[in-house]
Amino acid sequence: MRSLIVEDNVINSKYLINLLKPFGDADVAANGVQAMEKIKTSLEEDKPYDLVCLDVMMPEKDGQETLTEIRKLEEQFGIMGLDGVKVIMTTAMDDKKTILQSFSSGCESFLIKPIDKTKLYEELQKLGLVKAPANKR
Repeated sequence: MRSLIVEDNVINSKYLINLLKPFGDADVAANGVQAMEKIKTSLEEDKPYDLVCLDVMMPEKDGQETLTEIRKLEEQFGIMGLDGVKVIMTTAMDDKKTILQSFSSGCESFLIKPIDKTKLYEELQKLGLVKAPANKR
């Protein structure tokens, strides 16, 4: 699994890298501008990300705006619907407006910080990105 962590907090980035390490490589972007550059390059090189963990509150370009741009960029590359990258919004904001806006913009999942390892792994399983451990099947 190829992941992109979009997070302006270095500690949160390192934490997510450690959680995702067992499943493959993870790149980091400190804001939405950097994220869009990395995602565009990944699509141009035909090495798209499988997962984007996207913070909502960031400088330069927030997570909501970035998510909308990701979906538009995928459309330009002919990637539609379920074929797109799986986006998990990761944020301390748990208000209904933020959650609804995230899903209407095209995220697949929404996790409240601090990110719980078990919840993250359950979401990865639900999204079909990782298999459930043998004892959980």
